[in-house]
Amino acid sequence: MTQREAQILQWIRENPMISQQELADKAGITRSSVAVHISNLMKKGYIGGKGYIVRDQPYAVVVGGVNMDIGGTPFAPLVKQDSNPGKVTMSLGGVGRNIAHNMALLDLDVRLLTALGDDINAQKITTSCIELGIDLAPSLQVPGGTTSTYLFLNDEKGDMALAVSDMAIYEHLTPRYLATKEALLNNARLVVADTNIPAESLRWLAENCKAPVFVDPVSTAKAGKVKPVLGRLHTLKPNRIEAELLSGVAITDDESLERCADALLATGLHRVFISLGADGVYAADHLGGREKVPCLPANMVNTTGCGDAFMAALAWGWLEGLGLREAALAGEAASAISMEGRETINPDLNVDALRRRAGL
Repeated sequence: MTQREAQILQWIRENPMISQQELADKAGITRSSVAVHISNLMKKGYIGGKGYIVRDQPYAVVVGGVNMDIGGTPFAPLVKQDSNPGKVTMSLGGVGRNIAHNMALLDLDVRLLTALGDDINAQKITTSCIELGIDLAPSLQVPGGTTSTYLFLNDEKGDMALAVSDMAIYEHLTPRYLATKEALLNNARLVVADTNIPAESLRWLAENCKAPVFVDPVSTAKAGKVKPVLGRLHTLKPNRIEAELLSGVAITDDESLERCADALLATGLHRVFISLGADGVYAADHLGGREKVPCLPANMVNTTGCGDAFMAALAWGWLEGLGLREAALAGEAASAISMEGRETINPDLNVDALRRRAGL
């Protein structure tokens, strides 16, 4: 046991109800560092488990996908039916997990409700969530199941040549299972969902959640799950193509963009943030608010996690009571910070950095 671990263990003995943030403040380190020390103490057997304490502090729930992403990039042009020397990488992904990770970086108390297999990838995801302070307790572990895995192969230029996705485990996130978490969902300040879950489960969330439900359509292939329940959602964050698909309005100019948003809001949807890529975001709400916010300046390195960071910032902004324009600015700020990192999640994202970038 290290000196720091011994110190943290002593504080836990003195006050078993102490929070990770309180431990961080006492030690003068970050909450994520405390989570790593606690994880190590659990692995070493000094902490046998965790208690169940009723908490009154606000929290959010994310319902969605968690993947293990495995990719390969050859050093030379691909040769079919042969072994190609190259670089193989493994990383944690999934829209739901990525949104939850960004929310944790924004100091939100977040619970992740997903389905995990009974394999080493589930163990890696669990360890990561402990270190990040993300509560995985509501999630379902399927005995003998395979954790969602995305396997892709690039060409030598880094462009995807082919991929296989094994996401069948999400079929276990049934309405019946979600109903067992109804109290958790209804006591949340908000619920964020992605469309990796079955359509009937998304419908159950929309029809039964008392908390505001935010949805990321994820892709055009999965966005259709959202259409039947649009009027029961609070916030939707589609891209241009997804918005066209869900509204039936082709976006060709500012006038058609507004008509697209109007069509979505006419269903009963409260807010929509239509991502326009390099052109920023168009935000509209049921109270008549309309805002077109440009992208914020950024040194672009990697854009793969921008949408997930944007949604996390929308969740943070709602809990902070931000208005429509301020929420859009927060989303653009989180997106700008995200694209400046090499990985899908930029650890430099935090509340202070977001506020500075957004001018809030």
